[in-house]
Amino acid sequence: MITPQEALQRTIEHREIFHDEMLHLMRLIMKGEISPVMSAAIITGLRVKKETIGEIAAAAQVMREFANHVDAPADEHFVDIVGTGGDVSHTFNISTASMFVAAGAGAKVAKHGNRGVSSKSGSADVLEALGVNIMLSPEQVAECLREVGIGFMFAPNHHPAMKNVAAIRKEMGVRTIFNILGPLTNPAGAPNQLMGVFHPDLVGIQVRVMQRLGAEHVLVVYGKDGMDEVSLGASTVVGELKDGKVTEYEIHPEDFGLQMVSNRSLKVGSAEESKAMLLEALDDKAGTAREIVALNAGTALYAANRAASIGDGIRMARESITSGAARAKLDEFVTFTQRFKS
Repeated sequence: MITPQEALQRTIEHREIFHDEMLHLMRLIMKGEISPVMSAAIITGLRVKKETIGEIAAAAQVMREFANHVDAPADEHFVDIVGTGGDVSHTFNISTASMFVAAGAGAKVAKHGNRGVSSKSGSADVLEALGVNIMLSPEQVAECLREVGIGFMFAPNHHPAMKNVAAIRKEMGVRTIFNILGPLTNPAGAPNQLMGVFHPDLVGIQVRVMQRLGAEHVLVVYGKDGMDEVSLGASTVVGELKDGKVTEYEIHPEDFGLQMVSNRSLKVGSAEESKAMLLEALDDKAGTAREIVALNAGTALYAANRAASIGDGIRMARESITSGAARAKLDEFVTFTQRFKS
C-alpha cells in the first residue's frame, strides 16, 4: 500500500492517487497516524495539483466511515440542503430558511452544517439564535426527523475524527480538500441533495462525486454572481444527477417568472441579522429574501422528488410560506429540540 511519502511525491509530480490508495491515506490522516507536517504536506500537494473526482470520492467515503451516523427514516422525499460556504457573499442563511419551507411542503430535510467560517453566520449560528438546540445526539436527530420532518446535524458532533486535522487546517488557513468534503458526508445519508458550491469548476466535480457515492437526485449549483445558492442576481450553473445520469445547464430567475435583482440587500453582519431576515421570509414579508428562499426551497423540493420541476417546486414553496406551514415547522422544530436540553 502507498506510504505517505510516496503519496506526497505523487502530488508533486501531479499524478493521481488511486482510489484504494486514497482510502488508505485518508484513514491514516483521520486516525492521526500521520504526523501533522506530513498531513499538511499531502493536503497541500492535493490542492496544488487539483484533487480529482476519484480522490475526492475516496476521501468522502472515509469521512462517512468515521462519522457518527443518524438512523434516518426511509422516505422518498428525504433531502439535504447544504453549501460549501466560502462564497464571500455574506448573505443571510438562505439554505437554512429553505429547510423550513421545504419541510412545510412535505419534504424530509436532514441538514448538515456548522458555525460560520467565511460567513458572518453559519447555519448552526442562526439556528441557535432562533432558539434551536443544536447539541443533539444522533438518536435525537433521528427522532426529530421522524416527528418533525427536520433534523440538524451539527458537524463537530458527527465527525469527531476531524479533530485530528482541525489544528492543521486552522494553521494553514487556506482552502483544502476538507472544505468540499462536508456537503458530501451527510451523516443521515440523505440520497437527494441541493448543494451550493463556491466555484463554478466544482459544479461538475461535486455532482460526479455524488454520482460515484451512490446518490439518487442531486442538484449542485453556483450562482454566477458568486453565490453558493440558486441566485436571483445572475444565472445559476447547475449540475444535475438524476436516474444515474449527469446533465449540466444554466437557469435564470426569469425562467420561473422571477425578476433578476441584486443580492446586495441580502447581506448580513451577524447571526441576529440573519435571523431577522430569515423570519421576514418565513413570515411572508414581500422582498428579495422571500423570493430567494422560494427559489431555493423550490429547487430543493425538486431535488427531493416532491415536485416534478423547479417551477412546480417554487409554487409549492410559496404555498408553504403563505399558508404559514414553513413558520409552523420552525416553531415546531425549536420546541421539539428544546425537549432534549438537560
